[in-house]
Amino acid sequence: MTLTDRIAILLSWLIALLACIYLLTPLIITVIVSFTSSTVYTLPPPDWSLRWYQSMARKPDLLSALWLSVNLALISTVIALVVGTLASLAIVRGRFPGREALATFSVSPLMMPGLVVGVALLQFFREFGLTDAYWSLLLAHIVITLPYVVRTLVAALEKFDFSLIDAAQTLGLPYPKAVLKVLVPGLAPAFLTSGMFAFLASMDNYPISIFLTDAWNKTLPIKMLQYLEETPDPTIAAISTGLIALALVALIVGSRTVGLNRMIH
Repeated sequence: MTLTDRIAILLSWLIALLACIYLLTPLIITVIVSFTSSTVYTLPPPDWSLRWYQSMARKPDLLSALWLSVNLALISTVIALVVGTLASLAIVRGRFPGREALATFSVSPLMMPGLVVGVALLQFFREFGLTDAYWSLLLAHIVITLPYVVRTLVAALEKFDFSLIDAAQTLGLPYPKAVLKVLVPGLAPAFLTSGMFAFLASMDNYPISIFLTDAWNKTLPIKMLQYLEETPDPTIAAISTGLIALALVALIVGSRTVGLNRMIH
């Protein structure tokens, strides 16, 4: 290895380290501030306390927003997994005109600015007379989560050896059972990965949801921003720490069940 190669590797590690520090520092500061005893955001904290976690538990409007976000994320993820799996099978295995257009269209919400998608969905729902905020939010969150599922499953299906299903059928399994015994376990990492990304994308969505809420149906990101404008205390840091913990749990579960390398690839 030449001196130039060693310098290039050293620079790569240095840039990667700086990038990690840049990305992690805001999260670490948020976690530290959530345990402060002060009524304002101070760093370092004058003393350690759990008062803001207790404060969070005493805010019924924040808890109802959290429940609404979890509810939307769970239902939209399940529906996106079902619809996304069928769409991915059609894209990969289908031989019909417009297959490429369908593949591009199914992931197009990821390419559009969230505000544009939000305005478009608001107009679309109003044209069809859908004024109920919950159902509007649920349909919008399916639109948000579907691209994560389709993009991941199409990549997984393109690498899947479908002759294994034929082999299972030759061994006596009927087609539905062969799919359940061979295809579903083979795609389990893709299901888990896409489901996790879809769930977190739904929980975190603000720019589209803001157009579809009403006074009784506000998701957690919207309620957090509203609360921060009205009462800028570290309760929001406590909620944010909970969301960070949720993302870490999802990563740990994915790592334990699938493996980080398989999740990434």
